[in-house]
Amino acid sequence: MSAELITAAAELSDLCRALESSDWIALDTEFLRERTYSARLCLVQVATPELIAIVDPLALESLAPLSALLNAPRPRKVLHAARQDLEVFHDIERRVPAPIFDTQIAAAYLGYDDQIGYAALVAALTGVTLDKAHTRTDWSQRPLSAAQLQYAADDVRYLRPVYETLFERLESRHRLDWVEEDCLRLTDPALYANDPELAWRRLRGGGDLPPARQQALRALAVWREREAQERNLPRAWVVRDETLFDLVHREPSTAQELHGIRGLEDSARRRHGDKILAVLETARHADPVPLWPPHSPLLPGQAALVKQFMAAARTVAEAAELAPAVLATRRDIEQLVRGAALEDIFSGWRADMLRAPFTPLLDQVAAPKG
Repeated sequence: MSAELITAAAELSDLCRALESSDWIALDTEFLRERTYSARLCLVQVATPELIAIVDPLALESLAPLSALLNAPRPRKVLHAARQDLEVFHDIERRVPAPIFDTQIAAAYLGYDDQIGYAALVAALTGVTLDKAHTRTDWSQRPLSAAQLQYAADDVRYLRPVYETLFERLESRHRLDWVEEDCLRLTDPALYANDPELAWRRLRGGGDLPPARQQALRALAVWREREAQERNLPRAWVVRDETLFDLVHREPSTAQELHGIRGLEDSARRRHGDKILAVLETARHADPVPLWPPHSPLLPGQAALVKQFMAAARTVAEAAELAPAVLATRRDIEQLVRGAALEDIFSGWRADMLRAPFTPLLDQVAAPKG
């Protein structure tokens, strides 16, 4: 089945009318974000059992018919590793398509690796080996070659049999509700909203700083996020993470003291120097309240318990043909070892599966050897 390239408004309207009656559509995107803060949508690929189409947003003045379809309660939108694609749609209109079915999530509930890639899943379920030649294509360039269009079409062409196989297997094992629950979480717009006031949470290592410097780092992160959003630039193109930390450690208060800050070149000092100094000055008067929760390493006895919990969870997951990370993550188990109750971390079917194998280990948590 060949793919139809959609470059005109009438073609898009006709396509969306044809898709409205489908129970589900396979969906994928091609985008660029290496040089911008928000992704630039370059292609949208859709497919049903009857058709394959490639929509060219760069040739269309409006995607309104497609947007209405993707945000309607029917059809179900089938994607693989959906989060990045959903973020692209959120960047455009501050909402995400729903409802969705993520084949990467679904595969994990059938024992495949929880991070399995699209090509690997296609190979496992259909025996087809996909061409990876255009993985790093600049999708904003026009015209697109026949090989590029074939590559883009294949991203939804084989998503159809992958979805049908996974759906059937999940239904037979009564696990569709589990997958739908996880997929529903991905449609929360809050997941994709980059609030500048919360930008500090992206920075690793902030918890190692004293509270006053944590406040300075928070203020710099807020400033950088706003600057990146306003100029539509990647955060690192404004100021890199290591530069923020160097500023916090050195605490410059004059333009001269900005010289020698790691990663702050002459052009960046000229553009941002006064703003950075003003942000740091304001932060000096902030209450030195810690932002990151204190982190204490596990005691040797607790670390040994984590390994035992992980082994028990892995045994249960393998017996149930689940990816272990779907059942319990290391973070979940570390919380148990630090004293959290099973019901505080796990609920529903996960708690039911883990209660018996975890109970003997939970009895050891109260007094770990270390």
